[in-house]
Amino acid sequence: MSVRRSAAALAITAAVLCGAAAPVAVAAPSPSPSSSAPKLPAGLYGTKDPTYDGVWRQSLSFLAQKIELVTPATQSVDWLVGQQCASGAFAAYRDASKPCDAKTVADTNATGVAVQAMVELAMHGEVVANGVSWLKSVQNDDGGWGYNPGSPSDANSTAVVTGALARAGVPLADITKPGGKTPYTALQSFALPCGGEDGGAFAYQPDKDGKLTANADATAAAVIGAMGKGLASGNSNAVKAPVCHKGTGLTTEQSAQNGAYYLAKTLAGSGYLESAPMPGAEDSEPQPDFGNTADAVVALAASGHKDKAAGAVAYLEKHAQGWAKEGGPAATAQLVLAAHATGIQARDFGGVDLVAQLNATGPAPAATAVPSPTATSPSAPADTSSDDEGLGLWWIIGIGLAFGAGIGFLLSGRRKNQQL
Repeated sequence: MSVRRSAAALAITAAVLCGAAAPVAVAAPSPSPSSSAPKLPAGLYGTKDPTYDGVWRQSLSFLAQKIELVTPATQSVDWLVGQQCASGAFAAYRDASKPCDAKTVADTNATGVAVQAMVELAMHGEVVANGVSWLKSVQNDDGGWGYNPGSPSDANSTAVVTGALARAGVPLADITKPGGKTPYTALQSFALPCGGEDGGAFAYQPDKDGKLTANADATAAAVIGAMGKGLASGNSNAVKAPVCHKGTGLTTEQSAQNGAYYLAKTLAGSGYLESAPMPGAEDSEPQPDFGNTADAVVALAASGHKDKAAGAVAYLEKHAQGWAKEGGPAATAQLVLAAHATGIQARDFGGVDLVAQLNATGPAPAATAVPSPTATSPSAPADTSSDDEGLGLWWIIGIGLAFGAGIGFLLSGRRKNQQL
């Protein structure tokens, strides 16, 4: 899902807070550090300004490393843990030498992805418990979540949080608001009905008139969230081709399959998703959006259609290496997750070792497994799903905490806004 943090993240956040229409998906890298940018702390992945994406890129990196059996350095994990506020929330990035206060902007996407990372690493159960508690406390009455507490629900934020809750073992159907509204109810409210050109897609959120406009990034995020999966999805076998289910009263699974149908159809032509040009750009033509394309690949694989993502993976292998290198840890992590979800070697992705590239953006890992668990061999399991592995480890070490918290555990889609 995207929910990527990029140069556009600040503008998108402002748009959400103002109740604006769905943001445009972009794939621009984060701004480079400037004289006003915070000094990069030890343990942080990447070298660019982390103001809008520090927690996001760190957490996404951990998810990609874990799925490739890489254990991040303790220093890196400690940095992420230190970003959490006493309330359980995470901001996009903050000066951890000072306690959170009223000026600290809590971020559901950052909190959700950080919780997912800790669940998958099977570390710091208190971080997960506190993050889950905070996410539950800021759920909107429609069952969903906005980018920041109190902002209108959107598909991306709801999907990221839903994935976090699911990965932490929280029964999503039990997370209800008055009127029986659940996270799934919120996600389905963004779904466009089948029939039209964009049938099956999801919108980021309704416009001021309540109209839904198809958004590929939001669709990828919503498919994963509606499937009850996290951002790190295992390599599963393909099933029958997706179809668009018509009518009312659809199940959450059917809505997810509708989204997969839209993504498969959209990718069938060029093999990639597009983003509109940035304002003022010389080239007025839509450009390939590598981040959203990678997210769509994961969504198709997670919903049982990795065969429909084959063309997109091939396109990314051929064209996305430069983007990932420039984009930094989050961009590289997205390609790792896409590769793993479709059974492609992340350590030989179009001739590039994405795992080594990702590892090099932060402190040396504590441990690295070789070869890649995604390697194709007779002894390799058909499904090395993080969804099963991480949850098993989590319950082994955290069932006591889950009982004490009284909520099981929960967990969270930036789109987007793009990287790093």
